[in-house]
Amino acid sequence: MTAKPLGLPPAVLSTDKQPVTYLSPDKLYRISAYTSGEPHFGHSGSNRFDAPGCLVGSPEFDTCYLGYTLAVAIAESILHDRDPLNGVFEIANTTLSSMYVHRFEGDSLRLLNLTGATLKRLDGHADLAGTCDYDIAQKWSLAVYNNPAKFDGFVYMSRHNNSGKAVLLFDRVRAKLQSGSHTILIQTKGYSSAATGFRIVGI
Repeated sequence: MTAKPLGLPPAVLSTDKQPVTYLSPDKLYRISAYTSGEPHFGHSGSNRFDAPGCLVGSPEFDTCYLGYTLAVAIAESILHDRDPLNGVFEIANTTLSSMYVHRFEGDSLRLLNLTGATLKRLDGHADLAGTCDYDIAQKWSLAVYNNPAKFDGFVYMSRHNNSGKAVLLFDRVRAKLQSGSHTILIQTKGYSSAATGFRIVGI
C-alpha cells in the first residue's frame, strides 16, 4: 500500500471548535545562544511552522519553538543540523558552553494538541513533523492560528527526538509569557543524562 502524503489542512482546523490543551509555561525548555531577549519570536520562513506569508514579505504571525523536555530542546536546536560520526555527536566545548537553557513563567498556555487521535481525526499523520515540504506544514500552522479559539500555539511530535513533544507558540502569547531563568546548557540539570543518551562529546 502506498503511503498517503500529508495533505493540506482540513477546513475544520481553521473554522470549527477544537479541544484545548492547557500547559504551564514552566514545563517548557528553549535553547538559545543569548542570555536575554527570550522568548524570541521570528519569521524567517525557513522553519517548519513559520507563517507562510514570510515568503512574500508579509508574515501572518511570528513563531517561537520550544521543547517539552530538555532532550527535545537539544535535539531540535543544537543537533538539528548535525550528523553523528559513528553514532557520536562531537561538538566543540566552546559551542556547548555558549548555549543557554531558558525557562519561562506566566499564565497557562492554550494549545491545540496536534498529536495522537486529534491529529488523525484531522486527517493528519507523522509527516506533519517529518515532511520536507515546509509549505504544507506552514499551512497547517496558519490554519491553527486562524481558528476562532485563538490558540496560543500547538503541540507536535519532535522530528529529531520522536518520542518527545515540542511546542510552537504564536506571537499573540507575548503578553502572558515572561522569561523565568536561564542557565548555561552544560550546567543545567538533566544535561548530563541527555548528553549520554544522544552521545554528545565535547571536543
